[in-house]
Amino acid sequence: MSTFDRNTQASYSVAGARAEAGIDEGLRAYMLGVYNYMTFGLALTGLFALGTVYFAVDQSGGGLALTQFGMTLYGSPLKYLVMLAPLGFVMFLSFRIQSMSASAARTTFLVYAAVMGISLSSIFLVYTGGSIARVFFITAAAFGALSLYGYTTKKDLSGWGSFLFMGLIGIVIAALVNIFLASSALQFAISVIGVLVFAGLTAYDTQQIKEMYYEGDGHEVATKKSVMGALRLYLDFINMFLMLLQLFGNRN
Repeated sequence: MSTFDRNTQASYSVAGARAEAGIDEGLRAYMLGVYNYMTFGLALTGLFALGTVYFAVDQSGGGLALTQFGMTLYGSPLKYLVMLAPLGFVMFLSFRIQSMSASAARTTFLVYAAVMGISLSSIFLVYTGGSIARVFFITAAAFGALSLYGYTTKKDLSGWGSFLFMGLIGIVIAALVNIFLASSALQFAISVIGVLVFAGLTAYDTQQIKEMYYEGDGHEVATKKSVMGALRLYLDFINMFLMLLQLFGNRN
């Protein structure tokens, strides 16, 4: 009888180990999909930002003179459409993701990343290219470390959610107020707090995205979860980059 019990227990242990290995493999593939979508989105954003600046700025005279395309893009009411279009894409994707197909969700995310690149192209008019590149790599290193922490830590980060959300709301309100005040001190405070908030959100969102994984999800559901996870991490990266750029970027 004892031999039977031992054999049965060993069989259950092997089966459990195989199931756990299957989950781990599925989780790794799911998270890899999230990071791949995010990375491709960032690359698309960078390409469209550089391409837009190439056509918008005439540097033949050694300065930053705008071409006719640049004056239309940055100096006409079209600039408000370019500024607000990324927000519209985020809201559309967030509210319609459940009714969209996986391919439509993926396409919408990539179009959003391209539009974000056009919107962010104006930073090349404000900051030097060298400082933009330097801050980008600083952001990438910090983001990688924070996301790795969120993925590997055993600590439950769900308690951070409300605190980080309140910080995010505070940043938005302060930024709107500073449009009228134009205070450099307030802008510095917004940037410092913003870096801390988005650093926390990177770790928090990574853990939340990891917990969204379910082994029984079909391809459609899993892909849409990957796209939404990529969108959350993409936004964390972009906002952290912009906050760090305001702190450490060298202006033209």
